[in-house]
Amino acid sequence: MYWLFALFALVAGLTPQAMRAAEPALAATATAWPMFRGDALGTGVAKSGLPDKLELLWKFTVDKGAFESTAAIVDGVVYLGDLDTKFYALDLKTGVKKWEFAAGAGFNASATVRDGKVYIGSVEGLFYCLDAASGAQVWVAKTESEINSGANFYKDLVLFGSQDGSLYALHRANGEVAWKFSIEDQIRCTPTVVEGRAFLAGCDGKLHSIDLNNGASVGEVSIESPTGATPAVDGDRVYFGTEGGTFFCIDWRAGQIIWKWPEGERGQPFRSSAAVTAEAAVVGGRDKLVHAFEPRSGKLIWSFQAKRNVDSSPVIVGSRVFVGSTDGRLYGLDCKTGEKMWEYEAGGQFVASPAVADSRLVIASSDGHVYCFGAK
Repeated sequence: MYWLFALFALVAGLTPQAMRAAEPALAATATAWPMFRGDALGTGVAKSGLPDKLELLWKFTVDKGAFESTAAIVDGVVYLGDLDTKFYALDLKTGVKKWEFAAGAGFNASATVRDGKVYIGSVEGLFYCLDAASGAQVWVAKTESEINSGANFYKDLVLFGSQDGSLYALHRANGEVAWKFSIEDQIRCTPTVVEGRAFLAGCDGKLHSIDLNNGASVGEVSIESPTGATPAVDGDRVYFGTEGGTFFCIDWRAGQIIWKWPEGERGQPFRSSAAVTAEAAVVGGRDKLVHAFEPRSGKLIWSFQAKRNVDSSPVIVGSRVFVGSTDGRLYGLDCKTGEKMWEYEAGGQFVASPAVADSRLVIASSDGHVYCFGAK
């Protein structure tokens, strides 16, 4: 559809710069999961459905490999990086490798794909722009520390965080720095973008709001402890959990905490990023539970017990939610009740999160396997 938008812009007399400024935010579609959490708002909600009965369609294996990153899916291709220096492009239908890119160190950040380019940061602090069709390096930028953050976009800028404490805004065309915003501790989350702002939940124990036109702070809220979780935005509210074991709902326009769970006590850390709809905010915890909250009130709707930590971030697909666990299982739960509807025991551990597109679910494991589920 971008060609239609471009034609309209041409007729309207918009310059290429104005066209880039008017580009819609990146979002999941029925056939694409272009970034971590699916869209620029970090909602973790799939636009594609999944069959009632999921079956394993293929498995791609890297000998002695390990995956912690979540896949991106665009134009029938799965993109994800291994902790063992390689980045892969796989055919979504068959699992056959289309290309691989070798870096100096591994990847635990998730890739983002836009306009024929793949954007990915490595554990040695390098941020790559690759050609999506061939895997050829277009440009590379250097930060001062490990990159766990996925990329997001604003106008012609690509945005990502680094453990060096900076949010980087680079020009998409050449990787040159437009501006940096720095905090006093690491940035591990993917920046969430809404209405010209980025939200960062930082390891400095604050939720930061940044003006993306100039890289200046427009506010911060104390969240009591560090976090690397990616904030999920629904309307005027933002949702995420922390290492202190607290799950927050914050009104980002007012800069005020609306509710938090639990009240008056600390739980186990949240390293999972929430999936949010109008009906539920769903998140995994290191208490071995998947929790679902009523988004407006913070009331706990249900909890599901896994056998080990749930660091994987859930994805809501229609009336179901899918999430992995370090117990080596992928779970499919009823989003209203938390009842287990399906599970697949793979072995290894799932730290990565599901990616859902084109009626298929892709998830990678810590023991070097990439799994694709759908209907045979």
